[in-house]
Amino acid sequence: MAHDHDHDHGDADHETMLPREGAVRRLRSLREELLPDRPAESVPLDRIAGRIAAEPVDAPGALPAHDHATMDGYAFAADDDYPLEVAGEVYPEDGPPTIGRGEAVRIATGAPLPESADVVLKQEEATVEGGRLRGPAVEAGTYVYERGNNVAAGERLVERGERLAPKDALLLGDLGLETVSVLEPLSVGLLATGTEIHEGRHRDLDSPMLAGLVRAWGHEATYEGTVPDDADRVEAHIERLAAAHDVVVTTGGTSVGPKDHVLQALESLGEVLFHRVRIRPGKPIAVARLADHDAVAIAIPGKPVGAHAVTTLVARPFFTGESDLPALASTIARGVAIGVEGFEYAVPVTLEGGEAMPLGHVDSPLAVYEDSFDPSVLSSSTRATRADGFVLTETGFEAGETVRVVPYPVVER
Repeated sequence: MAHDHDHDHGDADHETMLPREGAVRRLRSLREELLPDRPAESVPLDRIAGRIAAEPVDAPGALPAHDHATMDGYAFAADDDYPLEVAGEVYPEDGPPTIGRGEAVRIATGAPLPESADVVLKQEEATVEGGRLRGPAVEAGTYVYERGNNVAAGERLVERGERLAPKDALLLGDLGLETVSVLEPLSVGLLATGTEIHEGRHRDLDSPMLAGLVRAWGHEATYEGTVPDDADRVEAHIERLAAAHDVVVTTGGTSVGPKDHVLQALESLGEVLFHRVRIRPGKPIAVARLADHDAVAIAIPGKPVGAHAVTTLVARPFFTGESDLPALASTIARGVAIGVEGFEYAVPVTLEGGEAMPLGHVDSPLAVYEDSFDPSVLSSSTRATRADGFVLTETGFEAGETVRVVPYPVVER
């Protein structure tokens, strides 16, 4: 969007802006307010990825229900003396057998141990002659997956409001569940503002990207078109979408120029919770509660890279409940200074051979700046999306320093 500016003339009041952590806290609080009213539905385990648990899940019993073998071999009581009489065989589909003193049972991996057995002698160490077992001394618990070692009966495994992942199907399936109760996904309407986009002179780059993020975060995204830079039409479109969706996400028109009407519309339609966050690129984000329509509006600045940065770093916790940013340690290949203090900067980097190259530095494939990071120009450069991740910094860094690189998949799913 041409109307979202990131000039330094508006940075003098940055002390009144929210830091990223403060904005995230407000959005997570807003999420917690809305969760209790969300309807629920049951979905099979192969559909839980990205969905939000509607109720807690407690283990109905211990897992495993019986001690079982983790190695092919022979099960017996560790305090029994060799030789032991082999009294049969047991496989994973069998129930736990019974053996007496001086007896062992041949056992397959995954099979339940006899109640009186507490050890498995692996096949390679066993000698059986005339139905009698001999072998080295072994300690109790060797090659035994003990009852309840995985899950204790009644243990809380999933909290309400927790976002589920594909791997959770393993444990939930092991509990015997076929379906899980999850919250219905949010309905999100996407609206691009700007006369140049509405008239087809500039392409709407942001909406497809935002729709992809919303869907990756487990919700439903609907592209609702464009609106020109007309205050009444912007407000009317946002109000119409607020009546049809749980969340309205707009792009463009969030700054303070004469054609930036989105903030004015949000102030007219509801309560603006915050406007502008101390992060670059992407600082002119705004969030509002539109109480009359029981909807939330998230206004994203229009520059494409800035739109992605602020959506993933600030808005993502509202959709997912997750705000952690796991990072990889890497050596920065070039020094980067920052021009305006008091902001957190998201510096895109590419990773190769243990080094992180700032994408945008003149020595990178995208020559945007020499020494001082330029978030305004970079925010418009779609080539910057070829970065592997980003470094969050408030002070810049020198070449050779160890930095923490947040890979983009961390924030995109």
